[in-house]
Amino acid sequence: MTASLGDARVLPVPDAGFDAALLLGPLYHLTTREDRVIALSEAARAVRPGGLVFAAAISRFASLFDGLSGGAFFDPDFRRIVAADLVDGQHRNEAENPRWFTTAYFHQPEELRGECADAGLEVLEVVGVEGIACWLPQLADRWETPDGRAAILDAVRAVESEPSVLGASAHLIAVARR
Repeated sequence: MTASLGDARVLPVPDAGFDAALLLGPLYHLTTREDRVIALSEAARAVRPGGLVFAAAISRFASLFDGLSGGAFFDPDFRRIVAADLVDGQHRNEAENPRWFTTAYFHQPEELRGECADAGLEVLEVVGVEGIACWLPQLADRWETPDGRAAILDAVRAVESEPSVLGASAHLIAVARR
């Protein structure tokens, strides 16, 4: 197995050379729609016809919920960042506060679906990775027992694809086919 550093918009791989492609981070850091669609198009090019592309995104509401659960939202400077996040998805940590994530793009769930479609991919589903579970610290103790873990997973499965609550998950994954 090999690994190489590259740019998701220009993959140094042959056409249709893979069964699947994982974009687990590039879409966060490509702040223009055009660049995100190019990266998704490159992933589509790299997989064989019928191959799968898994594309992760950060939810538009992640900073709001994370700020509330972790306390940063009570800082007026962080609230200004969140206000901008909610308007256009452009997360700008211009003060470079290491607790407030880097410059990034935060998606609406349907927007991720649309970008995949515009890249020529057939979107099979968009799911919330954590659901609201990541905002509920009291679940950590429950996760440690088999019955507690099973209950939490049942709850996550019940809503992971529900459009009305997808944005409550910090991370989203689009599952798409070339």
